[in-house]
Amino acid sequence: MNSELEQNVRKKYNDITKTLIEKKLSISTMESITSGQIASLITDTEGASAILKGAFVTYSNEAKIMQGVPAEVIEKYGVYSEEVAIFMAMSCRNTYKADIGIGITGSAGNYDPANADSVPGEVYFAIDCNKKTRSFKVELPPMETRLMYKLAAADAVADELINLLPKITHQPQ
Repeated sequence: MNSELEQNVRKKYNDITKTLIEKKLSISTMESITSGQIASLITDTEGASAILKGAFVTYSNEAKIMQGVPAEVIEKYGVYSEEVAIFMAMSCRNTYKADIGIGITGSAGNYDPANADSVPGEVYFAIDCNKKTRSFKVELPPMETRLMYKLAAADAVADELINLLPKITHQPQ
């Protein structure tokens, strides 16, 4: 197992969480490929209860739909798409009335028999904040374990979140 990746990701999320606490910014997540890993990384830092409003693990298409991703969007673009990640980020932010919403979907290195649009290692995520949603796509190389895929995807989110944090302000709901 690549403990260096895990240590780096944990450090980034520790720094992110401390910054969110300092800036009094709240965050929420809707996670598929990471299956709650991002929320878990946030809560590894003491005081995270002040900023993590809540999180959804929406591993199935039905769960995504139940939490606000329109079925038509999944049907039109596929569950592994920029459009779904955007709806995931907006939906969790709106549901929890958080300053930041993160949505992430993708395929962890294997073909998904339940979804024809599965491309192994392809990850889409979105960050919704300051009345704007930014979306991203990353291609993960083959990895040893599903945990490593989760950490690598969480790492990509952390890098973008770190870039955005200085510009994010509290938005009254």
